[in-house]
Amino acid sequence: MDNVKQVNEPSREDAFHDKDNKLIIPFEESLDKNIDNITYLFKNCTDVVKREVNIGMLTPIRIYGVYIDGMVNRDVLENFFLSRIIDYKNLNGERIPMTGPKTQIIMDHFSATFDIREAQNMDQMVSGILSGDAAIFIDGEKKGLIIACRSWPVRGVGAPETEAVVRGPRDGFVETIRFNTALIRRRIRDTKLKVEMTSVGTRSRTDIAIMYMEDIVRPELVEEVKTRLEKYKIDGVFDSGYIEQLIEDSWKSPFPQTQSTERPDKVASSLMEGKVAIVVDTSPFVIVVPTTLNTFYQASEDYYQRWQIMSFTRILRYIVSFLSFSLPGLYIATINFHPAMLPTSIAVSLAASREGIVLASVMEMLVMEMAFELLREAGIRLPGPVGHALGVVGGIVIGQAAVDAKLISPMIVIIVAITAVATFAIPDYGLTAAYRLLRYIFLFICALFGLYGYLIAFILLLAHLSSLESFGTPFLAPYTAGDQNDYRDFRDTLIRFPIFLQNRRPRYAREHQKTRIRLSDADSVTETPPGPDSAQTATDIQGEPREGDE
Repeated sequence: MDNVKQVNEPSREDAFHDKDNKLIIPFEESLDKNIDNITYLFKNCTDVVKREVNIGMLTPIRIYGVYIDGMVNRDVLENFFLSRIIDYKNLNGERIPMTGPKTQIIMDHFSATFDIREAQNMDQMVSGILSGDAAIFIDGEKKGLIIACRSWPVRGVGAPETEAVVRGPRDGFVETIRFNTALIRRRIRDTKLKVEMTSVGTRSRTDIAIMYMEDIVRPELVEEVKTRLEKYKIDGVFDSGYIEQLIEDSWKSPFPQTQSTERPDKVASSLMEGKVAIVVDTSPFVIVVPTTLNTFYQASEDYYQRWQIMSFTRILRYIVSFLSFSLPGLYIATINFHPAMLPTSIAVSLAASREGIVLASVMEMLVMEMAFELLREAGIRLPGPVGHALGVVGGIVIGQAAVDAKLISPMIVIIVAITAVATFAIPDYGLTAAYRLLRYIFLFICALFGLYGYLIAFILLLAHLSSLESFGTPFLAPYTAGDQNDYRDFRDTLIRFPIFLQNRRPRYAREHQKTRIRLSDADSVTETPPGPDSAQTATDIQGEPREGDE
């Protein structure tokens, strides 16, 4: 019991922090007191480097530097700060006037890097150290200096793995927040692209960047994003998935209400439409809000190839997504309750294929679905080449063995294979996961009520989707409330209209910033096809500006 009480007693370090794990100890003028506090805070931290140095000889300034080995760029720290201190100490006499604030003297005369700033309290100093910067404590000053010299172990920029394209950029986000914001800035070279930094996590203090186009985005959307990020106090955030679940509108729905992407070009395009991007450090996925069901069917490649073939591809995506969650249930409902709906030849063929099968059709479907789910998960966890081989070979072997053993009918294998392939055709993994769960709901309802259950499930699905919102935007927009933007948002839905016809931004943007493409000599929206006709003047084509144009 004595040992338990001793463990549960508050330590000295507990008195240093408030309930949100923020340091509350004061910044002392005495360097020795600050050294004692830092020594205790970083006790048993062998990766923390600490050193005391005197600047000057006649009127020396005592400083104490602290940084974490492996998280700083030692070349920057040594070449642009420490070397200047040593060079000055080796000179004869005092050449620099040691008057005024000591922090200013050091910044003016001993730092050869622009990125050095003052810190007003101990929490800022320790946070800088833990973030990979170097902290400088100065004797006689109630503030310190932070030298930006971060150099974390990073992964190089590579191709996105979850959103591969045939034509388009091959660079994808990585786990370093500054790399990710730079990839977006590279595509939008505009001073109105704003990047606001904050941190979430009382212990992890994960950096988060809120990015938006100042003149395009609606101010209330930016404020709503900030409000939701500040709503909770959480110990640690290690991926954007944490943030995604904390800021979504309806946690009970399996459908994602935010869009996560690995592609900088998709984020840049979304920002130009008036959306907000949330970049989370240590995560290669960036969150984009608001989002709609329609945006999950849009791939970056859709805008890099001709509109005819990409419109056909989008229609195909909608069809296969419908099959991915409804086909197993529809098959069970038809076989068990309404076989008379089938043509005679098909009904006879299905009956012959089920001869000698010992399991009920519902159990057949469940067994095969679970087998494919198992193969999918195993393929993800195993190394790349082995995982692909397991998915292909395992599916063939298990399916054929089940058919030969008279456990599963061949048609069940075909249905399950079609639904599995259909899920891979959907561009967004989050929507795919929702459809995988929805497939079992449809299957159970159809097994109980047949086609009537299928219709009931479909109506309930539509009702649920109609009730969802994403940061004030209806989830089924523009199919619902499409008139809010003069029905122009329909030009990028089921049919991807040519680029020159998508001349107005979607509903997310401000009213006075709707125009995004026009003729060079026109001030308002134009709808002129490219080619020879594009040489005409705006007056010849459209005459007077229309209502609602700029």
